[in-house]
Amino acid sequence: MKRFNHFLYGLIPGLLLPIGFMWVYLHQFYPGESTFWEIIKQLYPGVLLGKLLLLSVMPNLMFVFVFYKSDSFKIATGMLIGGMPYFIASIFMF
Repeated sequence: MKRFNHFLYGLIPGLLLPIGFMWVYLHQFYPGESTFWEIIKQLYPGVLLGKLLLLSVMPNLMFVFVFYKSDSFKIATGMLIGGMPYFIASIFMF
């Protein structure tokens, strides 16, 4: 595991995982035949998008914990830094 302990190996999934989780969540629990981008456009001016962004960062935090406990600190740091734009955007949505 030490061979894969690089910052970019955590940053790239840290940026993409919340988008993937948001896509899965919206297709699973949002009623209607709308596409992903149409749903995001409907939620954009409201507080619900901020809450959805916070929810979508939860898998990142789980992986940060797992990588931190397995002593892969660079991957954990990359995952945490990758989730920061979503945290900041969700704060401004409230």
